[in-house]
Amino acid sequence: MAAEGESLQKRSLRKKASLTLTYHVCVPPVRERRGRGGTESSLTPGEEMNGSGNLMDFLDEPFPDVGTYEDFHTIDWLREKSRDTDRHRKITSKSKESIWEFVKSLLDAWSGWVVMLLIGLLSGTLAGVIDLAVDWMTDLKEGVCLSAFWYSHEQCCWTSNETTFDNRDKCPQWQTWSELMTGHTQGAGGYLLNYFLYIVWALFFSFLAVSLVRVFAPYACGSGIPEIKTILSGFIIRGYLGKWTLLIKTVTLVLAVSSGLSLGKEGPLVHVACCCGNLFCSLFSKYSKNEGKRREVLSAAAAAGVSVAFGAPIGGVLFSLEEVSYYFPLKTLWRSFFAALVAAFTLRSINPFGNSRLVLFYVEYHTPWYMAELVPFILLGVFGGLWGTLFIRGNIAWCRRRKTTQLGKYPVLEVIVVTGITAILAFPNPYTRRSTSELISELFNDCGALESSQLCDYVNDPNMTRPLDDIPDRPAGPGVYTALWQLALALIFKIIITIFTFGMKIPSGLFIPSMAVGAIAGRIVGIAVEQMAYHHHDWIIFKNWCRPGADCVTPGLYAMVGAAACLGGVTRMTVSLVVIMFELTGGLEYIVPLMAAAVTSKWVADAFGKEGIYEAHIQLNGYPFLDVKDEFTHRTLATDVMRPRRGEPPLAVLTQDSTTVEDVEALIKETDYNGFPVVVSRESERLIGFVQRRDLILAIKNARQKQDGVVSNSVVYFTEDAPQLPASNPQPLKLRRILNLSPFTVTDHTPMETVVDIFRKLGLRQCLVTRSGRLLGIITKKDVLRHMAQMMNQDPESIMFN
Repeated sequence: MAAEGESLQKRSLRKKASLTLTYHVCVPPVRERRGRGGTESSLTPGEEMNGSGNLMDFLDEPFPDVGTYEDFHTIDWLREKSRDTDRHRKITSKSKESIWEFVKSLLDAWSGWVVMLLIGLLSGTLAGVIDLAVDWMTDLKEGVCLSAFWYSHEQCCWTSNETTFDNRDKCPQWQTWSELMTGHTQGAGGYLLNYFLYIVWALFFSFLAVSLVRVFAPYACGSGIPEIKTILSGFIIRGYLGKWTLLIKTVTLVLAVSSGLSLGKEGPLVHVACCCGNLFCSLFSKYSKNEGKRREVLSAAAAAGVSVAFGAPIGGVLFSLEEVSYYFPLKTLWRSFFAALVAAFTLRSINPFGNSRLVLFYVEYHTPWYMAELVPFILLGVFGGLWGTLFIRGNIAWCRRRKTTQLGKYPVLEVIVVTGITAILAFPNPYTRRSTSELISELFNDCGALESSQLCDYVNDPNMTRPLDDIPDRPAGPGVYTALWQLALALIFKIIITIFTFGMKIPSGLFIPSMAVGAIAGRIVGIAVEQMAYHHHDWIIFKNWCRPGADCVTPGLYAMVGAAACLGGVTRMTVSLVVIMFELTGGLEYIVPLMAAAVTSKWVADAFGKEGIYEAHIQLNGYPFLDVKDEFTHRTLATDVMRPRRGEPPLAVLTQDSTTVEDVEALIKETDYNGFPVVVSRESERLIGFVQRRDLILAIKNARQKQDGVVSNSVVYFTEDAPQLPASNPQPLKLRRILNLSPFTVTDHTPMETVVDIFRKLGLRQCLVTRSGRLLGIITKKDVLRHMAQMMNQDPESIMFN
């Protein structure tokens, strides 16, 4: 039996065409445990030794789940890339053997495009259903359609033959709750009844949402983008993109947005689309068995999510490239574009907005912008940067308080309290009572002759004979001044309540609330500039481009610029933000004002801190994320960071031919490292390679089961040829195949700036530190993160998995 195992081992070694590079973090397998000390292993040594194997060292029959990773571990990008190259080389060589193998190779090549097609179809369908459900449930808080209760207010009045253009929001088929219950629409009694039922519906929706999340899918809360960024960087979070998370997030997203809380559905739609991508990855072994290839699909899915969230397919691709993706090869760019295209086409086919357009806030301005207007546009950019800084600091402080105090133990109560406060304060103000998307749409609109909004209550000249689409600037009427103070109150309310809403245990996006804050501020500034231009057209700043009786200033454009500025200040997006905004509104002519505001907001916000809201939440949660945008400029060396340090126990190593099975098992039980360097001898400490803890456990277990003569006293050797042992000695165990002969190494005098760059660009889990071939220590990804935190005067032990 021993000879048979030996021959199988040699045959397996000959079959291996190329060495699979493996770099595994020398840290314990981790499960999330709260506390300042970071994370601890959730597996006892005995459990690790008795766990099911997933890799055969010297047998040809592979075990299930080969190459998988433990939860809360980082993948090995180089190993995944090498495995995919080997798989592709094998398929290419087999394709020349027969027609069937050639067809299989074509199917493998097209599998990526099939996955993109499925992602686009499902994410577009889910987005359309969510949009329709949100419209209906938002209006349900105020009334019901008698002719068909599943119709929203707008749909109900569309189908009525008694609706007039002047009163297009009023029709007999739609009744408020007070009108339905008491028959009266006016008076204090009807108002208070509508007020009460508005609060009751809001509390019911939010309670249902937080209960479903808490019971069925805890990962369905929040925006999801910080975790998506971390997963795309190579981190494993089991269940975060699972089927239950997809189902519960879709349902609770509708409930959360309909409750009237200051949150949006755009960020969570990225999470929903990535869940769709993960679901379809399981259908193809090319993606299900390779974590690196899976992340290429998830990058494309993120683009599809933004595409259906805003109706912006190109902006979605750029968002994935600029904001969330860690590894984005050229073919992923093409496939992201295809997935975003299919998703946008599917959403357009459903037509959830009822305007036969894909864009969410379609605008049609009739006045160009002028150079002098760049001044207020830049001021709006400054406001956006300041708002972004205020929001990030306030929200992170509140979230940290939630994590470190008793508040975090009562997520349901927190959601109920915030929803109650929001509903009580929102109902009296018409601009906060309606959905945030409707508010932004009204703020973006230009005032035509047929507009009935308070914002368009200008004093008209009875002798005006101009066309309806070329109305000159006019003095503001009483409705405009009423709207201004209502908008000012709405601005203060949105700024404060959004800080406490984002991060609760319900699905909550940030794009729409941020845009609402900027749109309100922008509309107020736009009306102010418009009135200044009308009443003081002889001023030098207006004289050259604003003649009396001309249509000079478009307040809706200022709202659009303000929305872009505030969203940029919070997220630090630039290129993708501008593209999303002009796709969102159709305002292609106004790219320069949008660019000016976006760049200004980023500059101002960066002056107070480089982190956007998503990076801040990643750091708050302690995810091991090495941001490519961060710069490391400190003059430290690898020897300053490597383990072991002075006073610490020596590095746990294996020797190439003098360690017994009992020694290996004892080392595994006594330590919780995830891998061990292999040296020639403990005296020379000349580095041979690196072996993964998981591979050792499985190889020894399989050897005891399959190979006769392997006992505790058997010598484990990692050399090509077995050492000459006396006949009385037990059967040795050769583990050459699981040894990585080319671990990544640096010298002890390598600058940490270079080491950090290597970790970022190669996706390493660890590298070994040597001097003239002699092993000195090891640097893991966690060591790098701790060192970077220490250099920024942060607690290095508080950043890991808090």
